[in-house]
Amino acid sequence: MFKDYYAALGVPATATQDEIKRAYRRAARRFHPDVSQEPDAEARFKEVAEAHAALIDAERRAAYDEVVRRHASGQAVDAGNGRDGGFEFSGRGGPAGSPDHDAAFSDFFESLFGRRGSSRMPPDSGAPGRDHHARLDIDLMEAFAGARRTVSLLRPTVDAQGHTRLQPHLLEVDIPRGVRDGQLLRLAGQGAAGLGDAPAGDLFLDIHIRPHAEFRLDGRDLYVDLPVAPWEAALGAEITLSTPGGPLLLSVPPGSGQGRRLRLKGRGLPGPVPGDLYVVLTLVLPAAASEAQQQAYRALAQACPGFHPRPPSEA
Repeated sequence: MFKDYYAALGVPATATQDEIKRAYRRAARRFHPDVSQEPDAEARFKEVAEAHAALIDAERRAAYDEVVRRHASGQAVDAGNGRDGGFEFSGRGGPAGSPDHDAAFSDFFESLFGRRGSSRMPPDSGAPGRDHHARLDIDLMEAFAGARRTVSLLRPTVDAQGHTRLQPHLLEVDIPRGVRDGQLLRLAGQGAAGLGDAPAGDLFLDIHIRPHAEFRLDGRDLYVDLPVAPWEAALGAEITLSTPGGPLLLSVPPGSGQGRRLRLKGRGLPGPVPGDLYVVLTLVLPAAASEAQQQAYRALAQACPGFHPRPPSEA
């Protein structure tokens, strides 16, 4: 969901950096949980801290202003996906020790800037270039098998007037097999240019694995729900299961019940120690629409006179 950081600080989009600093200080004093009497002080304090982190850094502000423009024109605002206009940056919200340095912010903030960054250090003459950071969203199957991706990022550059502008940065990225959610991929020499003969910095891609329609990821383990008929659960069955590594024949043991987990060792996300795939059985009951189907249920009830699905009620 789009967040209006300018409105959170009560400043116009044309505000100077000094005006943003002053607005943040006023709001932080007003909503600090230790002193404020406002009922929503903690939430408002986090809101203004996040707005400050987004706007006080020139690179982030340039990226956010691009998001504002897209939002106003009805375009998608999740611009941190690394495909079409993901943002690259070198700074954090503020210097080490500031209230918003390394703070945990909203999903909207992370969707634009990722979860990591580096503190800004003024370059000296001949100093290596700054490291850059960007978020890269990938699919589960790309994480499972690896992939080669052409990534388009928007890189901040400073023009002759000292204004920060966003310039396209196109590069080829090899996504290694078994990359984990939250892992950083280092692309040597793809950061900011160095001064003089100094080397360029590196680019670090903060990997986010998108949710999958079928499989749930927990670390390197995968979970999938498998619908089974009552007779398959009761009598056992051989079922062909589609997995990220290809189809395999799964044996459902006789007497399986709702929610039983079947562990397939080493079938999760690849790695030095690969994860496991857990198949969670979900019982699906057939309909009782026809007379024959209803009679089958009556016959089953008669064949199981001692079966009680619920504990006896207390008198």
